[in-house]
Amino acid sequence: MSIDMVVGLMGETVKVILLVAAPVLLVGLVVGVFVSLIQAMTQVQEITLVFVPKIVACLVALVAALPWMIGVLIKFTTNLFQNIPTYIR
Repeated sequence: MSIDMVVGLMGETVKVILLVAAPVLLVGLVVGVFVSLIQAMTQVQEITLVFVPKIVACLVALVAALPWMIGVLIKFTTNLFQNIPTYIR
C-alpha cells in the first residue's frame, strides 16, 4: 500500500465522516442560534433553555437523515472491503 493510497483513503474517510455528521450538526447549530436570538430578544438568560430544543431537533434530524447516513456508510464500507486486495499489494 503506497503513501498515495493511504492519503486518498484517509481523505475519503474524512469526507464520509463530515457528510454523515453534517445534517445533525447543522440542525443543532441553527436551532442553537435561533434559541439564542430569542433569549437575547426576551432577555431570558436561562442556560438550560437551549438544551431541550437542540436535543429534540437533533433527534428529529437524526431520524430523518438516518436512512441516507446508513446508505453512505454502507457504500463506503462495501467499497473498502471490495478494495482490500488492492490495498494489500
